[in-house]
Amino acid sequence: MIETEGELFWYLKGRYFKDLEKSKDVMSKYDCFSREYKTIIELKCRRVHYDELMIEKIKYDFLSSIGCKALYINSTPKGVYSFDISELKPEWITDKIMPKNTDIDNSDERREKTYALINISKAKLI
Repeated sequence: MIETEGELFWYLKGRYFKDLEKSKDVMSKYDCFSREYKTIIELKCRRVHYDELMIEKIKYDFLSSIGCKALYINSTPKGVYSFDISELKPEWITDKIMPKNTDIDNSDERREKTYALINISKAKLI
């Protein structure tokens, strides 16, 4: 089971994107990219499996506007799911108060988020 974004990065690099590079900015709106495949990738790891996975509108808007292929790749205890951003038609849920970050020490800090839930049936299991 893949538990961290670092493990997910190495999983993808070892199997799918040999030239995969991490984003230089830790707070970037994407986590890694492949020059060979002209693809940017946002990574998420979930400790629990959900049939619907969340994507924030801020991330979706950036990924869909970048001008190259964009993937949203999530790992759960049941597998790794790759969503092609260009194939998604999200239905947005607006202004729900949620933790600002999931795994950073300031998890008590909260903010409004607009997000969508994407069914794993729209993903490619990799």
